[in-house]
Amino acid sequence: MTKYKIPSLTTDIFIFDDDFNFILIKRKNDPYKDCWALPGGFVEYGESVETAAIREAKEETNIDVELKDLVNVYSQPDRDPRGHTVTVAYIAKGNMSDMKAESDAKEIDVFSQEKLDEINIAFDHAKIIKDCLNKAKNDF
Repeated sequence: MTKYKIPSLTTDIFIFDDDFNFILIKRKNDPYKDCWALPGGFVEYGESVETAAIREAKEETNIDVELKDLVNVYSQPDRDPRGHTVTVAYIAKGNMSDMKAESDAKEIDVFSQEKLDEINIAFDHAKIIKDCLNKAKNDF
């Protein structure tokens, strides 16, 4: 029987406010240690992607989120140096005053679109953030 390599499934969550400011976490671990990233992580076996997104948001930001919409699926094989990952990105709302760096997050902060060029962003999250901002501004 032939063995197939299977990509890992992840989720990323764009948590935004009414002014389209959004939360990023500073990564505590490699890859991209000390770079800013969207909250997110690996989907666990037996877990839906939606449930994973809500769990990862809570684990990394301390925020209980409500998923508002699916943004896109990102599957470039080289998007993560650890191996082929496919991420499902969501936009979400939650009480941003509850934010606190948790789990794999070294820091947490709120950013505006204008600040994106001034910070080091992990993975392909700059593209995901731009896609999320476009969707959120058009739909909400």
